[in-house]
Amino acid sequence: MARIQGVDLPDHQQISYALRGIYGVGLTTAQRVVGQAKINPASRVKDLTREEINQLQRLLDTVMTEGELRRTINDNIQRLKRIKSYRGLRHTQQLPVRGQRTRTNARSSRGQAGRRRATVGAMSKDMAAKTDGTKK
Repeated sequence: MARIQGVDLPDHQQISYALRGIYGVGLTTAQRVVGQAKINPASRVKDLTREEINQLQRLLDTVMTEGELRRTINDNIQRLKRIKSYRGLRHTQQLPVRGQRTRTNARSSRGQAGRRRATVGAMSKDMAAKTDGTKK
């Protein structure tokens, strides 16, 4: 089992697909790195030599991956929250950040009614009275 960037790659997968298990490496980056290393993209991870694995490791060192990438993304989000930008406030409220509608969709972030989070919206006077504990 090959270990690149602190991630164990599955032996049975083709190298260009196995590299996608590394956080920050997508299909395009994986194909580019395999091409630069002059490795057959159809070869399996178990068939790689130690030299090929070292070469892939060196090429992936130039790409921001794993902990460094996670830290950078988290720092960017914290900066948005700190300066109280609109995007930062949306992150704080755990709502969609990029302009998606939330009136009917966004179930994963808003929660389902009666499950994770109650749906917030207009209430009738009867419902408001039940939640307040007083009748109006």
